[in-house]
Amino acid sequence: MKTTIHPETHVATVTCTSCGTTFVTRSTRPSLEVEVCSACHPAYTGVERPVARGGRIERFERRRAAARR
Repeated sequence: MKTTIHPETHVATVTCTSCGTTFVTRSTRPSLEVEVCSACHPAYTGVERPVARGGRIERFERRRAAARR
């Protein structure tokens, strides 16, 4: 690994602005602020709402039923 081409890494504190959770990682910046972290993201916490995709399917079924007549 060449020493002159890689940036210096620091121990960085990551702070979530939504829930206030903090954790430590390594980064080229000394501190980071994120809007959503794994502690408050709906996909990770299990409170994700299912998306109702019925509109297109219902429209297709109506057209198919009309074509059968």
